[in-house]
Amino acid sequence: MSTANCRLPILRQGEPYYSLDVARVVHHRTREPFVEVSQANPGLIRRDLGKQDIARSVLQKLTTRELVDICMRAAEIFTADPTDYITQVSATTGLPHALVERNMLKIKSMFANMESVLNGLTRDIDWDILDRGFGEVEGKTLSFFPRTQSLGAVLPNNSPGVHSLWIPAFALRIPLVLKPGSAEPWTPYRIIQSLIKAGAPKEAFSFYPTDHAGASEILRNCGRSMLFGDSSTTSIWANDPRIEIHGPGYSKVIIGEDCIDEWQEYLDVMVASIADNGGRSCVNASAVWVPRHADEISEALAERLARIVPRAADDPEAQLAPFTDPQIASRINMMIEQGLHEPGARDVTASYRDGERLVNWNNCSYLSPTLIRCDADHPLAAREYLFPFAAVVDVPQDQLVSRLESSLVVTAITRNPKLIQTLVNSPHIDRLNIGPMPTNQVSWDQPHEGNLFDHLYGRRAFQHAIAV
Repeated sequence: MSTANCRLPILRQGEPYYSLDVARVVHHRTREPFVEVSQANPGLIRRDLGKQDIARSVLQKLTTRELVDICMRAAEIFTADPTDYITQVSATTGLPHALVERNMLKIKSMFANMESVLNGLTRDIDWDILDRGFGEVEGKTLSFFPRTQSLGAVLPNNSPGVHSLWIPAFALRIPLVLKPGSAEPWTPYRIIQSLIKAGAPKEAFSFYPTDHAGASEILRNCGRSMLFGDSSTTSIWANDPRIEIHGPGYSKVIIGEDCIDEWQEYLDVMVASIADNGGRSCVNASAVWVPRHADEISEALAERLARIVPRAADDPEAQLAPFTDPQIASRINMMIEQGLHEPGARDVTASYRDGERLVNWNNCSYLSPTLIRCDADHPLAAREYLFPFAAVVDVPQDQLVSRLESSLVVTAITRNPKLIQTLVNSPHIDRLNIGPMPTNQVSWDQPHEGNLFDHLYGRRAFQHAIAV
């Protein structure tokens, strides 16, 4: 797809539809219009969602094996001729080319490893059972039913790799209804086109660039949905069991008493957890909890993070993304400064970086990586922003449970069996890494946040007195 005169349509069960109502998305640096995206109004979405059974019936004609094979073919198609795609995503999101490419390869890996992904989500259920809806496992009968005719997804702008989370719904024979982020329609559209080119029925995919009212129609009218966004966006739907919330991660690196004296050995893990992917992911660490050595760790982390500076989008060393809306960068900077006025907090990176946190470079607004040393009760100890930002706090090991609140990922560097068991028993951790691995390290055979199979399918009692 060329970047010249680029137009993206709505997809209504795979059929392109160009609307008179369009959004013109600008280049993050030049502020010139870059792509024209057709907009779906709530009425159109509501009418289309009255026909979800059509898309579902088309997918039911294919076996799980056939759908997985389509995904594996789509892996190569998605990454073929990537130059335009990388340029497009970078242009409207500000993400450096190197990070776009890394996210592109993450999506390719999801496609290529779909067999392992499904086995992980379904706990190795025989695929014949998935196809039929019932079957025998070690003499016991299992039966599953779909909770929905489609999966709606209201998607973000922050990072292309996040789109790997909804792709398995296709392999689970659930059609997709996607509302792309306003600045990042490229990845979901390319994923859809790759799957169709690989042999997927086009009816399985609907793509609705729209406003908040249109997004609400998707969330209300799809039996199951995913919602990505900050707490102000997701809190409205937080108690709706039909909607899987993907909000702030508040991910953490925790070092136990038994390993803390060797903290220098884990510095690379902490830096990667905080700064990889430009700090834009919910799996990036926003806090480092240690029982002691917090001051030394803060200085070491700050020195390393301060080396990350703005670079040209096509610089292979670029690790930091600008904010497409300068006002958001200014607002976040102001919130951090307000937090620093509260007693008990210090921006350690201020001593190592050259200049202010908020930087205007090459006509773009950046926030330089920021490492805060603060008390565990300080407001900045529990904040998350879309750039490399983290707080180092003292948390005694015997207070971990009482202080641990919702955490998408916890990397716990410890060999202490009691501490490990305490963390395993915690209901506040979605993904637990034991040992020195970055918080953003993903294993495809493990659910990311919740279990998509459980979200889409329910288990029923099933008995039979005749051969079936």
